[in-house]
Amino acid sequence: MIVAVEGPSAAGKTTWCRGSGLAFVAEYAPTGVEPEGADLVGQAAYWVGVNSQRWAKALELSGTTGVAVCDSDPLKLHYSWCLAAVGAAPFSRFEHELAAVRSAFARRQLGLPDVVLLSIPDAPRLMAQRLGDPTRRRRHFDLHARLSEPLAEWYAALERLDSGRVIDGFPPALDLETLAPPRRDRYDLDLLDSLVDGLPTV
Repeated sequence: MIVAVEGPSAAGKTTWCRGSGLAFVAEYAPTGVEPEGADLVGQAAYWVGVNSQRWAKALELSGTTGVAVCDSDPLKLHYSWCLAAVGAAPFSRFEHELAAVRSAFARRQLGLPDVVLLSIPDAPRLMAQRLGDPTRRRRHFDLHARLSEPLAEWYAALERLDSGRVIDGFPPALDLETLAPPRRDRYDLDLLDSLVDGLPTV
């Protein structure tokens, strides 16, 4: 079972993962050398490579313990779509990343998580939680807060395709007995394409 814990910046993803008592795949830590978008093909390859490494860790952890919790969705394809949705990046960035993701799906190097725990607090609560955590700088907080609405739309599209795959909110504890069983369609290109087709026009 691979469980992604998702939400905007300051939603409480890392806090929930740490409090779950389960081993988890940490979120990506910026290095300062991330591509800035001059080469969209190279940028897409970079992020798919990063996310494939996190997916591999999730597979290893789930094979060892039975469940892998991931601090943010290893697929992460929603990010470039959300940026395009709010006008913060060109739609072509998403198109290049989608092409790279489809290739990774075909190689089974990246896939859809079995379950997504999604929490999208309102703006005042996000700000309060940001201010309540002085250990995190969150330099792009304002931008990430703007992504809340398209993020909800992304996972609503996934839930419409596969009811029960997206859980609203972070539960006090992860009860595997109440979750749908591990999916057999983690690498299903038709499901990925249907997800993209079901999104609002950007």
